[in-house]
Amino acid sequence: MQKKLIMIVLLLAIAVAALKAENYPYRSDALWMTVPNHADWLYKTGEKARVEVGFYLYGIPRDATVTYEIGPDMMPATNTGSVQLKNGRATIDMGTMKKPGFLDLRLTASLDGRQYQHHVKVGFSPEQLKPYTQNPSDFDAFWKQTVAEARKSALKVEKTKVDKFTTEDFDCYLLKIKTDARHSIYGYLTMPKTAKAGRHPVVLCPPGAGIKTIKEPMRNTYYAKNGFIRLEMEIHGLNPELDAETFKEISTAFSGENGYLENGLDDRDNYYMKHVYVACVRAFDYLCSLPEWDGRNVFVQGGSQGGALSLITAALDPRVTACVANHPALSDMAGYLDHRAGGYPHFNNEHGMLTPEKVKTMQYYDVVNFARRIQCPVFMTWGYNDNVCPPTTSYIVWNLISAPKDALVTPINEHWTSETTNHGQMEWLKRQIKKDNNE
Repeated sequence: MQKKLIMIVLLLAIAVAALKAENYPYRSDALWMTVPNHADWLYKTGEKARVEVGFYLYGIPRDATVTYEIGPDMMPATNTGSVQLKNGRATIDMGTMKKPGFLDLRLTASLDGRQYQHHVKVGFSPEQLKPYTQNPSDFDAFWKQTVAEARKSALKVEKTKVDKFTTEDFDCYLLKIKTDARHSIYGYLTMPKTAKAGRHPVVLCPPGAGIKTIKEPMRNTYYAKNGFIRLEMEIHGLNPELDAETFKEISTAFSGENGYLENGLDDRDNYYMKHVYVACVRAFDYLCSLPEWDGRNVFVQGGSQGGALSLITAALDPRVTACVANHPALSDMAGYLDHRAGGYPHFNNEHGMLTPEKVKTMQYYDVVNFARRIQCPVFMTWGYNDNVCPPTTSYIVWNLISAPKDALVTPINEHWTSETTNHGQMEWLKRQIKKDNNE
């Protein structure tokens, strides 16, 4: 498969109301236009980037004062200034970078006693970005032993039909899968009503970060309608039928919604995510045991933490034949030690989280070291304005993948993908389906 990079550049970005960092508030009265002088928002190191800035209120250009700061991706500002918009427009010189990376232009317009914020990132030779995270010599042996140890426990599955998610097109089941001697995960399985033995590809969808219920079964019904058997999973062993208040209480007990990502990080054998990575492989042990599976096509797809887990599973499980990942988290997490953006969950923001012991453990769990080992085709999507999983780390992962790969890069996007993009990823997976020679 030929490598390709599809660049989608949108010119319009919607401003954020005061005290919010989101570029796209719902029904905002304000509109920003931020147009870099390179159409793809990319420059070579040493080239200067200029951005034309426009600000509109109710569609009318306004001559506001705009203050700005410029800094590397996710890092403090290195330059500040202000411009006066004339007919709602001005041009700002962002300067350049001597090393590969991204610069972030952070804008604030002050008008009629209110402030409107916006930001835009541009890249400098990002194809040259390399990870800070080291590749342990015993990485493969560690994970081979870890998966083998989990498989010593029999795979036990409890399966209950869920009528509220069952439609005329597919049946939905709630699964509880015992993945090793101590842990279980839950998931919603959707199966086409017309499913036949040996006819259907399987798709695993790991979750985004947090301790929360599974919300996906009715969002992605087009998978089942297109003949896929799909499993939406969680990673904490919590029944998704629990009420929202219970999930909130459990999250608090975990020291916050994402506290589990810090749990046990001093020791690779006791880190919380160890059983999570194994659970993804064990989920495929179940999916590949279904009589309806076609025996060939094994797909994994997810975004953010789910994107990370998708890439990780593709590396750990040789059965995986194609992988889709949106803006993967857990990528070059120690990158801040190299004085640049690191990956979510941004351990630099927590005291004592980038100690030598923790950094050593991260090497066994960081996406970059799994990306090096992926052999199946990969489809990745990421945006430049993402402050959750920054473009610096997405490019690092992309640069490390030597398997056949496709990308949809959407510069203006923050930490989201559109429904059109999501559906297009399913269409990409359909093109990866390997048929039986007799079909």
